[in-house]
Amino acid sequence: MQYLIISDIHANLEALDATVSAAPPCDHVLVLGDLVGYGADPNAVVDRIRALPSVTIIRGNHDKVAAGLEGATGFNHLARHAVEWTRSTLTVSNRDWIARLPAGPIAIDSVAEICHGTPFDEDVYLFDDMEARRAFRVMNRPVCLFGHTHVPTVFRCNDKLEAIGPPRGARFNVPVDAGSQYLVNCGAVGQPRDGDPRAAFGVLDTRTRMLTVIRVPYDVATAQSKIIAAGLPEVLAQRLGMGR
Repeated sequence: MQYLIISDIHANLEALDATVSAAPPCDHVLVLGDLVGYGADPNAVVDRIRALPSVTIIRGNHDKVAAGLEGATGFNHLARHAVEWTRSTLTVSNRDWIARLPAGPIAIDSVAEICHGTPFDEDVYLFDDMEARRAFRVMNRPVCLFGHTHVPTVFRCNDKLEAIGPPRGARFNVPVDAGSQYLVNCGAVGQPRDGDPRAAFGVLDTRTRMLTVIRVPYDVATAQSKIIAAGLPEVLAQRLGMGR
């Protein structure tokens, strides 16, 4: 199987369309949460994802709040402003559909499982060795794909825990060795935060046991202008150009 891995779209239609156009033919799509929040096209993004012919989707923290499942008390003022706007902008159909999205982790096959934050808590940010060690202890598959941080990251665990990379450049290959476990964040489609403004996504080929993190440019200016036209905080548009 060849999987397309996308996460943290955050209502950025231009980035999503560029990602889907640049991706190689895949058998199935894995969406790791946060379809909405921050960006100006929540309905169009949800419609695109709902129309995918073969897809597994889990929710993110912005999805939960936008759907009314949780309050925004844990969000900073920018995220709160954006998610409240998103909640009021979503159609009833799309809001109800988001509310029904399952929480991770979900096992995909004998190789991979997916989660939003970590396999032990969907809302925890996995940045360092401490969270990675906790995640490796509860993983049920050789590869756990996660999102939430918006930063491409690869951890491998065999006899020891090590960070691989970090993933940089247009393509970064991660061979999935037998006998090792991997925690992989392929980065954010709609709001990268590693200093590279290009959309980030991944492709996992379970036949060749190769995972590739891929970057693709998109029409940042249009995404920015839509955010400003919607009356969302201008800083949300600015950060797209910086990849922060």
